[in-house]
Amino acid sequence: MRTITLKTDPIFFDRLTKLAKELHITKSEFIRKSVYEYEKYIYREKLKSNIQEASLKVREANMTIIKDFDTASGDGLENV
Repeated sequence: MRTITLKTDPIFFDRLTKLAKELHITKSEFIRKSVYEYEKYIYREKLKSNIQEASLKVREANMTIIKDFDTASGDGLENV
């Protein structure tokens, strides 16, 4: 396993120590799990953004189709 040196202020260090003790894991394990969870969060946020962009594109395309349909519906078909 590789080593990372992390410099922190005393408050952060104390919080990290307290949380790791509460979870009965080492500070290193807590940091590894935290980074993994943050990575998942970033992935979910990117996915959410991509879905929102796709949804807006579909919405715009549907509005175009609706406008085209409204235009075509007035072309004399109502007399049939």
